[in-house]
Amino acid sequence: MLPRTHGSALFTRGETQALVTATLGTADDGQRLESYEGEQRKNFMLHYNFPPFSVGETGRMTGTGRREIGHGALAERAISAVLPSIEESPYSMRIVSDILESNGSSSMASVCGASLALYDAGIPLKGSVAGVAMGLVKEGDDYAILTDIAGAEDHYGDMDFKVAGTRKGITALQMDIKIGGLTREILQQAMEQARRGRLFLLDKMDAVLDGPRKERSAYAPRIETIMIPTDKIRDLIGKGGATIRGIIEQTGAKIDVDDSGKVSVASSDADGLKRALEIIGNITAVPEIGKVYLGKVVRLAEFGAFVELFPGTDGLLHISEIAEHRVKEVKDELREGDQVMVKVLAIEGNRIKLSRKALIREQKAKLAQTSPAAEEVSEAEAPVAPPAAPSAPARPRHEYDEKQPRSNQSTILIEGGDFDEDEGTVEIEEGDEPNFNRADGVPVTAGPPTGAGRPPAAANNRRRRRRRPGGGGGPRPGGGGHQA
Repeated sequence: MLPRTHGSALFTRGETQALVTATLGTADDGQRLESYEGEQRKNFMLHYNFPPFSVGETGRMTGTGRREIGHGALAERAISAVLPSIEESPYSMRIVSDILESNGSSSMASVCGASLALYDAGIPLKGSVAGVAMGLVKEGDDYAILTDIAGAEDHYGDMDFKVAGTRKGITALQMDIKIGGLTREILQQAMEQARRGRLFLLDKMDAVLDGPRKERSAYAPRIETIMIPTDKIRDLIGKGGATIRGIIEQTGAKIDVDDSGKVSVASSDADGLKRALEIIGNITAVPEIGKVYLGKVVRLAEFGAFVELFPGTDGLLHISEIAEHRVKEVKDELREGDQVMVKVLAIEGNRIKLSRKALIREQKAKLAQTSPAAEEVSEAEAPVAPPAAPSAPARPRHEYDEKQPRSNQSTILIEGGDFDEDEGTVEIEEGDEPNFNRADGVPVTAGPPTGAGRPPAAANNRRRRRRRPGGGGGPRPGGGGHQA
């Protein structure tokens, strides 16, 4: 109803109206009480306000009186019976009932409004609670039992009997009586009429809201509870509380630590809550054998490297566990500040043995298992090319082509060499240039076949080639020798 509160409800019955609001807090927000049994903590409070204007009067609104204390205590007892356990809902809850109009039982209106307000705040109650006030008018042996009495019936009647409870039973009772006593018959009849009236009210209330809302108000705190080892409590608190104060300043969350190791983190900001839980987890984490952690190299030694797993928790990565091959010096593989994945091999007291080599072996084993399977899948999925249709052999374009090899497998490539300037030059006719592309290794002279006509060569159509040092071109590997 009210957008800024954690939970709210407006309950109206006849000429009685109560505006009830619910506020959620952490365990540290609970009320501390000093009693003869020692200090106690109260996590649920119901405060009842009865201003003068609710009955059409004017007056000073001062501190609470007997009426406010008594009516608030009755409504608080009626609701306390259906509250969830600390494990289910670790909140401290405060209910404030402001009576806006009163011509009947305002305390029972507060009970009905408190139940709806807690549901609106998302608190999982064991059931809805409603209350009704019963009255009695008795004259001699004649009597009449009244349900949901008004102010005049309360004033002139002989009894004010308040009954609150759920569908399953009664959670609170209060009786004011002005006559000498009640018979068993009168009491039984009053209880039965109160049950019927309570069920009627519960039906009306459940028609509006019959359970806790799944989503709490955006302004209500979110509380997460975790357990940490008791020996880690001092690490979380820090020297003079410096560590826990730093977390609160960084995240804006509220943190409560119990002597049993129970830590409650509350924040209305989801990101701040997540960040606070992450920091607490890093501070109080305990390494486990067989688990893999991303650590930071903080110090190098001749026998290995010290790796920080969590703040304040280091482990030794021995030089023999850094890599699969033999490592001569640690600095050849690691540097201070490097982040490495390590596996916890053993924990002996405060000593933590780490290994990087074990992770490398595991990774190789996984790759070896997945590679054959991937190849089989790729081969199975590879499309099969259809067989090529046979084609007739191509006819050579020129008779010279018949001398060339028909496949690349029989082709021989001959590379030329360097020639010196001081060697003599040999003039070769263009038509007499050797051909080294024969597969049989016998050089032939390029040109038309014997007997064929050949156009006369021009006088200046000559090529100059340099000879290799030491004479003409020697024999080529796999080919014919060069003739000078």
